Amino acid sequence: ASLLLPRRVREPATVLYAFCRIADDAVDDAGPAGSDAAVDELRERLDRIYRGDPADHPVDRALSEVVHRRAVPRALLDALLEGMAWDAEGRRYETLEDLYAYAARVAGTVGAMMTVLMGPRDEGVLARACDLGVAMQLTNIARDVGEDAARGRVYIPLAWLREVGLGPDELVAIGRD
Repeated sequence: ASLLLPRRVREPATVLYAFCRIADDAVDDAGPAGSDAAVDELRERLDRIYRGDPADHPVDRALSEVVHRRAVPRALLDALLEGMAWDAEGRRYETLEDLYAYAARVAGTVGAMMTVLMGPRDEGVLARACDLGVAMQLTNIARDVGEDAARGRVYIPLAWLREVGLGPDELVAIGRD
């Protein structure tokens, strides 16, 4: 799909995707015991990237160039890492509104960053891009209920589970069967 983007957007989008992928894998691979340290390391990497002194890693060097050339707000990447930290700690969500807060961090931010890379800075356009990111995350959650449960992750609002007589641990047990 990235081939449909103009080159001026495709290249920085590829860099952004690479960082998001590396960050997600670092937190997931660290497991619960090491996830805080992984998120802290990612924040330190962002500190260096935004100072213009990236670590000697191709993705960090490329992301530093992208965030400075395109003026990508640091708050967006910080919110993304916050959502990853929530994942790592196994946070569960009582209501759909609580789940929206998570989706806004892990996907709404990506929608906003992609919009920044494309050029628009209009508040309404950025808000719709965030909405699209959240919608895509909710779609992924709906698609992956069993896979997530098998990994011990429950994103379905706990209030919804109670309505059908399930607890989160029961959902995880079903996913692991």
